[in-house]
Amino acid sequence: MSVFEGLSGKLQDTIKKIRGQGRVSEKDVKDMMREIKLALLEADVNFKVVKEFISKISERAVGADVLESLTPGQQVVKIVHEELIELLGREQSKVTFAPKPPTVFMMAGLQGAGKTTTAGKLANLLRKQGKNPLLVACDVYRPAAIKQLQVLGNQLNIPVFTLENNQNPVQIAKEAVKFAEMKQNDLVILDTAGRLHIDEKLMDELLNIKNTVKPHEILLVVDSMTGQDAVNVSKTFNEKLGIDGVVLTKLDGDTRGGAALSVKSVTGKPIKFAAMGEKLNDIEPFFPDRMASRILGMGDVLSLIEKAQEAYDEKKAIELEKKMRTMTFTLEDFLDQMQQIKKMGPIGDLLGMMPGVDSKALKDIDIDEKQMGRTEAIIQSMTRKERLDPSIINGSRRKRISAGSGTTIQEVNALLKQFEQMKKMMKMMSDMGKKGKKGGFGKFKMPF
Repeated sequence: MSVFEGLSGKLQDTIKKIRGQGRVSEKDVKDMMREIKLALLEADVNFKVVKEFISKISERAVGADVLESLTPGQQVVKIVHEELIELLGREQSKVTFAPKPPTVFMMAGLQGAGKTTTAGKLANLLRKQGKNPLLVACDVYRPAAIKQLQVLGNQLNIPVFTLENNQNPVQIAKEAVKFAEMKQNDLVILDTAGRLHIDEKLMDELLNIKNTVKPHEILLVVDSMTGQDAVNVSKTFNEKLGIDGVVLTKLDGDTRGGAALSVKSVTGKPIKFAAMGEKLNDIEPFFPDRMASRILGMGDVLSLIEKAQEAYDEKKAIELEKKMRTMTFTLEDFLDQMQQIKKMGPIGDLLGMMPGVDSKALKDIDIDEKQMGRTEAIIQSMTRKERLDPSIINGSRRKRISAGSGTTIQEVNALLKQFEQMKKMMKMMSDMGKKGKKGGFGKFKMPF
């Protein structure tokens, strides 16, 4: 699932038309701007933001250095890319930590934006960076809120601070900071109450918490599927409470992307994190340049590499490279590789980060994750001896493997055949690497 699917597809189509053109006239640029404008308005981007964005691009794109350059089409695309980065906030905006712990983060937002889950996801992400977080249940109104935070804390093995029978969120926040100092938690994340809409009572309460515990970061959690509403909510929260940054949630849903593209311009506050899925590690720092590249179909290789580094074990990678070279790569290694790839997330998401992969084309590709599961089941139904030396797998063994994995003998045969082809190809690529040649994959098909 690509981020901003509809918008991405439209912008990529428009860009394709102009990218390869040897000559570009002012009329071409004008036509392109009209298409981009429509695509952005359809994606629910704030009207003022669209107007400003288009006029900035137009001004730069019809300059002599673009129209008379050798690659005018590419120059125009470069300008669209740079202005999109600018619109999303130019540089990554990191959260700040207090010089003297504990650091206090206050999560704010309307009910239903995903505040409680985001508090847990953020605690999990920052723990990986060496922090020792404490989650605090300050939402005393929604009966399930405290329970939800406790369940999250349990799942993540992160402590949750609550005050039994205390209905005063300001008091809870104050006591939580004291508790964190005592228990040496260097990060306190306050999960505050939300309402269905912004009202004075909610703002007074949040301002009281802010003035009492003086949080280092007030992060506004915004549901990106609510489009323009999300932008208006951000603006009001910022005016009344003063926020330091935004966390966009549900970016993987059928979101039109308008909120993400408007928030920074309208509030002047950066998007600091983006949550893109249901799992507790589905949150990542927001990089404007990477997001712009993803939207325009230029890929997001850096995020892909980071995901791979998280999932991959370096020692195993060196071992694997040696095995490929010496042709000792076994079905056991193959199973291990598949499991590491699965750790990185759905294959469709990973493909969407690769340069040149069209979000519309991804829709038509049937990425059969079930097939991957069947391949895994087949290998797991083999004995260790069979995995290490598939040549011993005769007819009766194939029967047993197919029965054990709930697959057909044909599927077992196909996997073994493809595995042999794969080994030959690895050997070829390794040899070419030694000789400095470039090789292609030919008609090779992955066994899943």
